[in-house]
Amino acid sequence: MAGRVRQPIDVRALERWISANVPLIEVPIDVKQFGFGQSNPTYQLTAADGQKYVLRKKPPGQLVSKTAHKVEREYRIIAALSKTDVPVPRPYCLCEDPSVIGTPFYIMEFLDGRIFEDPIIPNVLPDHRRAIWADAVRTLAKLHRLDPRSVGLESFGKQGGFYNRQIATWKAICTAQAAVRDVDTREEVGQLPHFDELMAFFSNESHQPADRATLVHGDFKIDNLVFHKTEPRVIGILDWEMSTIGHPLSDISNLMTPYFTARLDPRRSVSVHPGFLPRATRGLPTPDEITSLYFAVVSAPSRPPARSLSVSSSSSTTTAAATTTTTSSSSASLELTLHDNHEITLADRRRELQWAQAFNIFRLAAICQGIAARYAGRQASSEHARRHAEARNPMAEFAWELVLGLKAGSAAEGQHHHHHQHEQQKQGAGRGGRGSGGPRL
Repeated sequence: MAGRVRQPIDVRALERWISANVPLIEVPIDVKQFGFGQSNPTYQLTAADGQKYVLRKKPPGQLVSKTAHKVEREYRIIAALSKTDVPVPRPYCLCEDPSVIGTPFYIMEFLDGRIFEDPIIPNVLPDHRRAIWADAVRTLAKLHRLDPRSVGLESFGKQGGFYNRQIATWKAICTAQAAVRDVDTREEVGQLPHFDELMAFFSNESHQPADRATLVHGDFKIDNLVFHKTEPRVIGILDWEMSTIGHPLSDISNLMTPYFTARLDPRRSVSVHPGFLPRATRGLPTPDEITSLYFAVVSAPSRPPARSLSVSSSSSTTTAAATTTTTSSSSASLELTLHDNHEITLADRRRELQWAQAFNIFRLAAICQGIAARYAGRQASSEHARRHAEARNPMAEFAWELVLGLKAGSAAEGQHHHHHQHEQQKQGAGRGGRGSGGPRL
């Protein structure tokens, strides 16, 4: 909910700029600030005619990171996706001139719908819960099946090598975080358990998923989606700050995190939802149903654009005008057949998903280690920060547990393949010829 403005902006200057550049928005405007979107301050604008809009801007002051808080990138991908069947808020304008309200900003549509902070989707009927998750999965698949070149986003990120870059980045970050000393005890935060073994496993390209490059959201999860007020349908994806071109499994593993962390001890870990344990919550799809639906939609052809977009730009301002056309929503059923793409076996697909989830859990442990480093320097002192800091080791232990499961599975698969090949060779020798390797199963 929007409320008190904690980070003030020059409303009169904003009104003058809107009048000159976006006359669709009637001034004067009333400004409130949302509680979420703290990384990039987010405001609700109510125009003179009662219409509501959302403004996102960079934080004030000197920024520590040169790559974070890129509201220009957020606007760019939202504007590009407005021409597709991926649901996003309608973009209105981008202002890159910091003299207006202190930093660059953009204005987009206010989506009047439901945001579920709890991925269990409480207080709904089981069929509705199932349909909500189904459309979340379907929405992610629509994003991933887009060719970035088709919407002018071919330069939005590097075309491949996503996980290797992630591994190198997090290795450096974790090493720096581990060396931070507590301001009182002078004890180091310390490295994550099994850190060297985890880095060695993830860096081994023979274990990694096949390299792919699609548009990725970067933090795709239930509470970054806006759903229709009554229908189980996504009407917009929010918070595009971390979007890039990357590996699609990073998004699907992030969405499915509650399924993997459900059995952890909530007293020692974070992001633990026991309701995701098997058969604990009626209506939740199973992980296999989620991945089956995801790959079925990814392999299907894209639907015609739901919107048309006209964009005009200048050195400091970009405005977009979109018209929405009504399309019937597709079935919310998860009972779809897995359409394999003949490039990867079902066993390989399962292994790749497990690898991606292990890396995702490691990344969460690294994030908790970062909070521990800030806590050690007293840059964070809340109970919430302390709990996350203490969760770093259990999360890293869990990541290692997932890696051990992958290693055991690979060893068992290797023994099975060797036995199968040996039997084929014996049969081939009996026929006076060599056994055929055949397709991998």
